[in-house]
Amino acid sequence: MKIIKGSASGMCVISGQSAPNFSLPDEGGHLHNLADYQGNFVILYFYPKDNTAGCSKEAQQFAEVYAAITACGGKIIGISRDSQSSHEKFKTKYSLPFTLLSDVDSTVCNLYEVIKEKNMYGGKTMGIERSTFIIDQEGTIRDIYRKVKIDGHAAQIVESLKKISSSQ
Repeated sequence: MKIIKGSASGMCVISGQSAPNFSLPDEGGHLHNLADYQGNFVILYFYPKDNTAGCSKEAQQFAEVYAAITACGGKIIGISRDSQSSHEKFKTKYSLPFTLLSDVDSTVCNLYEVIKEKNMYGGKTMGIERSTFIIDQEGTIRDIYRKVKIDGHAAQIVESLKKISSSQ
């Protein structure tokens, strides 16, 4: 079950605007509302698929910087179109210390405009473009990273978060 709050208004998701609110279930079936995280920085990252080489590496790198992000008042939330049970296995396999949300019908992926055409094995398909959004304590998008290259990205997020949090 998924409850969506907010809507795509036809506007592009850009830095400086309010982050689209949503509710999605985590790996255990508990609903998470973005609005519930106000007062914290949110590192909202979208990734294509659990247990693939790139997504596993990205998740592990976010796990490695988890303490640095929480020290800045941040929470990490990963979103993909995988099922709750897939997320549960993925989280357990890699001992991930952060929340994974299941967006099986792509509603939130569409709100954040991360569904893009991709070329896979010579064919075109629609999939998640690896993207990260830094959302501040008031729910405003502060930074957007699209077409993310995995190596060094989590460390880049920590540095950006430190700059944002120290400027407030």
